[in-house]
Amino acid sequence: MARYTGPKSKIARKFKEPIFGADKALEKKNYPPGQHGPNKRRGKKSEYAIQLMEKQKAKYTYGILERQFSNLFVEASRRKGITGENLLKLCESRLDNVVYRLGLASSRRAARQLVGHKHLMVNEQVVNIPSYSLKEGDIIEVRERSKSLESINDSLANRQQNFDWLVWDAQSKKGKFIQAPERAQIPENIKEQLIVELYSK
Repeated sequence: MARYTGPKSKIARKFKEPIFGADKALEKKNYPPGQHGPNKRRGKKSEYAIQLMEKQKAKYTYGILERQFSNLFVEASRRKGITGENLLKLCESRLDNVVYRLGLASSRRAARQLVGHKHLMVNEQVVNIPSYSLKEGDIIEVRERSKSLESINDSLANRQQNFDWLVWDAQSKKGKFIQAPERAQIPENIKEQLIVELYSK
C-alpha cells in the first residue's frame, strides 16, 4: 500500500497551502523551501512547470501516487463530461477521502489508516482498500467493535463541515454517499484544467 511518507511542511511551503492540514511551519515561513530562504531569486515558471505543480498539488492533497493518478485520469477521460471535473469527482469518490469528509478522521492520511486497519464497512462488508471507489447510495459505517475508538470520537467531536453529497447519522455512525460531488461542491483549490493540459501533451 504505497503512500507519500516524506516531509509534510516542505510540501505545504512549496505550494503555499496547508496541503496536509494546519501547519505552523507554513505560517512562520510563508516562502518555498530552499537554502537561500526568502531572498532566493526565483525565475518565471514555464507553462509546463505550472501545470506540473498543479498535478503534484492534487496528488499530495488526495494522497495518490503517480501511477494511480494517471489511471484515474484515463478513467476520467473515458467518461462523459469535462475531463478535469471527472478527475476530481473520482478523487472525491475514494473511500479514504469520503471517510475524511464525513469527519471520521482529522486528515486523509488518518482516514487511510482507519480503512487499512479494517475499522470501516461499506454496505455491511469490511473494506480495507483506501482507493475503493464508492457508488451512489453506498453506506459507510464504523464497525461495531471500532465505535469506541478514541481517534474516531475525537475527530467527530471536532467535525465542522457538512457536504451536500454526503449524509451522516451521528447516532448510528453511518454515512451515505449520495453521489459524486459537482465541481462547485469541492472545496479544494485545484486548477484541474492545467492537469488536463499536462496529460494531453
